[in-house]
Amino acid sequence: MIGRALAVALCAIAIRTGALPAQQPTITNAIGMEFVLISPGTMLVGRFQPECPRPAPRVASRDRATDPARWTAADYARCEEMAKRDAMPGFTVTISRSYYIGKYEVTQAEWRRVMGTNPSVFQGSKVRGNGERHPVDNVTWADAQAFVRRLNVMDRTATYRLPTEFEWEYAARAGSTAEPSWDEIRQSAWQQDVDLGTTHPVGGKKPNGWGLYDTLGNVWEWVSDFYNERLFATPTQPTSGTTHVLKGGSFVSDVKNATWSTHAGGPGSGFDVGFRVVREVR
Repeated sequence: MIGRALAVALCAIAIRTGALPAQQPTITNAIGMEFVLISPGTMLVGRFQPECPRPAPRVASRDRATDPARWTAADYARCEEMAKRDAMPGFTVTISRSYYIGKYEVTQAEWRRVMGTNPSVFQGSKVRGNGERHPVDNVTWADAQAFVRRLNVMDRTATYRLPTEFEWEYAARAGSTAEPSWDEIRQSAWQQDVDLGTTHPVGGKKPNGWGLYDTLGNVWEWVSDFYNERLFATPTQPTSGTTHVLKGGSFVSDVKNATWSTHAGGPGSGFDVGFRVVREVR
């Protein structure tokens, strides 16, 4: 009895002071979906600082527009003018609450367990290896929301939803303040420079610094926000619109799109679109 009384007293103190027990760094739900805890913090979003290419050793070329070695002083002056005009300083985003986010993109097996079907283009004989471990593809934003609704019915111990664009990018960046290099993208993403054929099993590439896989490449990922019809996200996201935001690029994306800051509008190609899920911290 003494032990139980002490536990109750400590719990009461924790509730009053806000010092609740620490959340587990990872968690697995009843259908086997794995989640990683993301702690609060800040990041810089929408920074764009274009640079003009510097002259390389002169090479034979008939296209002056694509050969910096053949640019004139006027060409460089014009380039610098355009770069300065288009540059954006970005803005700071604060993530004020912890949340769990899927360690992997939602797989075909997980989709089947929740929805009873598999809409994916890349399944069965169209993929190599275990198709059930490939991300579900060919899903609309409405499909992803339907999955979340049914998952909430199946697992009443938690609340699930799509991430916001800022939650997605914050988790994908894992503390990085710069865009990934080409080498980093190739190490962590199934994308155009690596393979043009199909999706790949989740978790086959290098994870990011916080243990998330395939935030770049494999399939584009839906988030909850409406698309603002602009090149980058804005500090205040729109509350209505006709399309929603896609993040992260896919297996047919080039290195320009397979990066954290890419702000694309769906529905995209369909066959290379999936998503990952947030589980709220209680």
